[in-house]
Amino acid sequence: MDGELRGRLADMIAKATDGAVDPAEVMAGQARLGDLGVTSLAYLRLIDSVEAEFGVELDPSALDSLDELVDYVRLHG
Repeated sequence: MDGELRGRLADMIAKATDGAVDPAEVMAGQARLGDLGVTSLAYLRLIDSVEAEFGVELDPSALDSLDELVDYVRLHG
């Protein structure tokens, strides 16, 4: 389940950045999303899409890395 969730969220991150960040790049390591090039506008898009998709209210501090985002959605979704 976590692998599938990681993949879905990595795709959502890529979509939020209009493709500037590749899903494989997000999945590859522990890099902070900001270090991968996720902008503040992309963060806002990501928050909207994750909240709509999973029915959670995101804490912006949960968006530091893919792993943190996966854990947050798994626990609160």
